[in-house]
Amino acid sequence: MYDYMFRSALLYDGSGREPVKANVAVFGDSIAFVGKEGITRAREVIDASGCILAPGFIDIHTHTDLHALRDPDMKARVMQGITTDVSGNCGVGVFPNTGDSLKQAVMDVLGVWDDWAWSGYPSYRDYLTMRGIGINEAFLVPHTALRLEALGGNAGRSATDGEIDCMCGSLDTLLAEGAWGFSTGLYYAPCLFAERKELEALLRVVARRGRIWAVHHRCEGNDVIQSLGEVLSLAEETGVRLEISHLKAIGRKNQKKVPQLLSMIEKARERGVDVKFDQYPYNYGSTSLFSLLPPAILSLSRFEQRLALSLENEREDIKREMLDPDGWDSIYEMVGPDDIRAMYLESHPGLSGKTLTQIGEERGKDPLDALFDILSEETGLAVMCDITESEENLRLIMKHPLASFGTDSLYSSPVPHPRSLHSTVEYLTLAMREGLLPLESAIRRMTGENADRMGFTDRGYIREGYKADLVLIRPEDLGIEGDGNTGFRAVMVNGKPCLLDGKVHSPRSGRVL
Repeated sequence: MYDYMFRSALLYDGSGREPVKANVAVFGDSIAFVGKEGITRAREVIDASGCILAPGFIDIHTHTDLHALRDPDMKARVMQGITTDVSGNCGVGVFPNTGDSLKQAVMDVLGVWDDWAWSGYPSYRDYLTMRGIGINEAFLVPHTALRLEALGGNAGRSATDGEIDCMCGSLDTLLAEGAWGFSTGLYYAPCLFAERKELEALLRVVARRGRIWAVHHRCEGNDVIQSLGEVLSLAEETGVRLEISHLKAIGRKNQKKVPQLLSMIEKARERGVDVKFDQYPYNYGSTSLFSLLPPAILSLSRFEQRLALSLENEREDIKREMLDPDGWDSIYEMVGPDDIRAMYLESHPGLSGKTLTQIGEERGKDPLDALFDILSEETGLAVMCDITESEENLRLIMKHPLASFGTDSLYSSPVPHPRSLHSTVEYLTLAMREGLLPLESAIRRMTGENADRMGFTDRGYIREGYKADLVLIRPEDLGIEGDGNTGFRAVMVNGKPCLLDGKVHSPRSGRVL
């Protein structure tokens, strides 16, 4: 007898093929039957008529490394149909554990967790498994942790040949232990200090292991063309599979560059480079407020950063560099204080939700001086959001055949970006109601495409023998309601319902893949 049977579902199987009406049965943790024949012997029959049944959504770019510990049920993921996360992105992750230096480096993106009771990947994986997790997790090796381990406390500099060898050795070991690839965030300290020879050496390790390289490249704004060229040339030289994270161009004056970015990627594919990219369905992003500062300041410890911002003579130098940057992305200069908002300031909760312009007016100061004030005083989390691109380019990128789905979710603060709660709804809405993509193509980009890209061989499709990660959606009810979503009738992870008819269950049936 089957455990569950979805009867008369409109089946989108993750392949991109047109949907068919079918019954799907689950036994144990797997899909046991897919077909049109009648099935009567199941412990629980779910009437799926009028509903879409799809593979559980796979988020190829997220940051739930510590969120999986703070909320083992992963409610924010389950309630938008996500059954598998790929974490450790942008070079930000939690292994190898180098102690306080790593905790400080990742805090604004990943949040806090007191008991870092692991050293490397196997012990972190065991720690997660022991506590139980609500969805599946796959992890990339984060560049930040490798640099801190090899370079010590002073990771804001170029690496020596010996330190590069050390990083390569650690990376090779972690990939052999089961990590799915390597990620770096060349926009963020300390990864931004990596020179080409360091990246080449690391990528050759990844290529030799047949794994993937996910990269938040150096500049997504004024120098985005050169920055994209750098990562494409590195992939071409080393033969690594390249996943460009959250493709975009930041700043009003840079929106005209998007067609050229897409053309560069297409031409690289024609030359044999295995490159694709992901995208979240919002034209505004979120990251650390400290990341607005110049690279020379980001190379310092958080204490030294606050000290520099409190000194008037250093402030003036920092201000000049932010307004007239040379070789780095100054989001402040590209976006402007009206379009940068403090989402959460732990030491200044009354300022959360206000733009830098509003904070400056409230304090009777220039927005930059007001920013320096609050950062020099901030001892906790400081998270911002910023309008990055035009709606037109958001849609242009989404329609491209090499694009896939990611959320770039952050759960570091109590006020998360909407992408952390509603990305799948927004993505499906753009596909279904605005007609940007055929629904079968949109669902493929959220399921089978990402499974193939990562190398998952038993998820991402509705096929007999595959794991029963499934999502049942009533399309006419799909929408956003407060911090939750509507329209999701059922979400199943490894054969266990985590959501059924509006009720969240807590089987914690997820696995570290």
